[in-house]
Amino acid sequence: MDKNTITGIVLIFLIFLGFSFYNNQRTAKVFEAETEYADSLYAAGNYDDAREAYIRALGYKPKDQPTIDRVVELNNRLGLAQPVQENNAAAAPSDSVSAPSATPSEMVPDSAALGIFSSGASGDQEFFRMENDLMVILFSSRGGKPYSVTLKKYDTHDGRPVVLFDGDSTVFGYKFFTADNKPIKTDDLYFRPVNYSGPLDASGGPASLTMRLEARNGASIDYVYTMQPSDYMISLETKFNQMGSAIPANTSSLALDWKMYLPQQEKGRQNEDMYTGLKYKVFQEAVEDLGGARQRQKKDVVTENLMRTDWIAYKDQFFSSVLIADDFFLNASVASLTADPTSRYLRYFESEIGVPYVHGESTAIKMDMYFGPNSFTLLKKYDMQLEELVFLGRNIIRWINQFVIIPIFNVLDNFIVSYGLIILILTLIIKVVLFPLTHKSFLSQAKMRVMKPMVDELAKKFPKQEDAMKKQQVTMELYKKAGVSPMGGCLPMLLQMPILFAMFRFFPTSIELRQQSFLWAKDLSTYDSIFDLPFTIPMYGDHVSLFTLLMTVSTIISTKITSPAGGQEQMPGMKTMMYMMPVMFMLILNNFSAGLTYYYFLANVITIIQTQVSRRFVNESEILKKIEENKKKPVKKSKWAMRLEAASKASGRRLPKK
Repeated sequence: MDKNTITGIVLIFLIFLGFSFYNNQRTAKVFEAETEYADSLYAAGNYDDAREAYIRALGYKPKDQPTIDRVVELNNRLGLAQPVQENNAAAAPSDSVSAPSATPSEMVPDSAALGIFSSGASGDQEFFRMENDLMVILFSSRGGKPYSVTLKKYDTHDGRPVVLFDGDSTVFGYKFFTADNKPIKTDDLYFRPVNYSGPLDASGGPASLTMRLEARNGASIDYVYTMQPSDYMISLETKFNQMGSAIPANTSSLALDWKMYLPQQEKGRQNEDMYTGLKYKVFQEAVEDLGGARQRQKKDVVTENLMRTDWIAYKDQFFSSVLIADDFFLNASVASLTADPTSRYLRYFESEIGVPYVHGESTAIKMDMYFGPNSFTLLKKYDMQLEELVFLGRNIIRWINQFVIIPIFNVLDNFIVSYGLIILILTLIIKVVLFPLTHKSFLSQAKMRVMKPMVDELAKKFPKQEDAMKKQQVTMELYKKAGVSPMGGCLPMLLQMPILFAMFRFFPTSIELRQQSFLWAKDLSTYDSIFDLPFTIPMYGDHVSLFTLLMTVSTIISTKITSPAGGQEQMPGMKTMMYMMPVMFMLILNNFSAGLTYYYFLANVITIIQTQVSRRFVNESEILKKIEENKKKPVKKSKWAMRLEAASKASGRRLPKK
């Protein structure tokens, strides 16, 4: 790069830093203005609008977030779900014990307003444990719902058990009106277990827990949870017993309320947030994402109204909670809110789901619940398109991952313990298969190097700027006579691009790499920091990833030794771009999976070796001799030109002279 190019890059970087500083100051001012506005609404008693204003304020990034306490207070006042405090999981008992309810008095339902369910208005918060060899679920007496789910075989980045959700922040229950027009929310009412004598263990066989909400006249609602051994899926059957007269006869559906705060599990929040979202399976159609790219906008609450769906999933990078209909859900209103970046939560999800209901004296609603890892191989076994929760790209990128990369990876995983070695062998296999394309590209570049003196001679004949077009035409005519295509080296490289993009999607979503160490990388699923910076560089981050640096250096070396020799004079800016791109990738990939940057590094090293090997077997003197022979031969007409000439003769017209 020349002096002017370097000066331009430095100026662009300084402008970027200045804009970042200005933007931080601006958002802080906007945050203060939003907070003042929310405070005025709160003082005026307009709590609904105040809560929305506080949530908008939390979308910005000031150092202090005092309004989170006000949001908690407003949630209490409005009867909405709360974020869980850090010690909630520890406070949850391991077995069935009685504890005072933590529910604020404002949220306790009025027993007189509940009609036949008045007995469920008050009670003690109790927990009931059911587990198998994969997970532990605590069920709460309040709402009869899963209170927390802990996965036994996984830990968070800081060594704590992976808890998919916990605490009173999670909402799960039906909403309906009784025949005497009483609004019922089962999530607020107290259930009791039926025939529960202690923790249930499904490791050796199926286990069931029945949570019952009692009503007058022998009526009741039962949640029957059934867990199987070695399975992340549990079944839920909701039985409405003797409820024929309690629910209006024209009721054909019930609203199921499901809300959850999704906690951060991984070290790289930016990378985890990229793969976090709400997904749903449209009935007899494809799997969709809520909001698409808008879901990642920090100040955006994304909502959508759905029609028939098979399942709805709250997912992060490596784990999901999925609600699966026995047949289909009639409709749903779903929403996603990005959490404040300083909190331990990534998103707040909520769904109000229309569940089919057949009126009768006793009726039942069946569904399944999946609480577990986003393992492509595991999810595919359920045959519900749950494997779509693992984003492997689209179209050809996904096909490459699904039918080539994953099968090879799984075979290697059966025989090799180290995932670093698995990635090495996988890279070798891919590069060997693609070597014919790589060699063809190298041959094309060798021809360009041989022809460079000829091209330089032509350039001397047209030194003037106004003759640039003529020079280009003559140069292309020379290539045509020699039988050399200037793009011959590019096409084989383009054919390899889908593999590079497939790897870009495969490694960050492979739960097999999670918390697997190799060399200095403690976790191949996130970045491998060798030095934490005392400040944050825009785009780059606050740490130095060694595999990313190695990838960048090897890319520059590979670019230098494989770049064609003849095109830089014709396109002066191309050389600068070739070396700028690795630097841009270094900025972007510094926060990505170490497994990904390790793969790119290995691919570059193998490419360099293949290039050196190819050079030993390519005789440029023979190539020059072949080119000289081709120049003496008449230019062979293309099939198109031959057809055009034949058509002209048949019509009696002459082709225009060149």
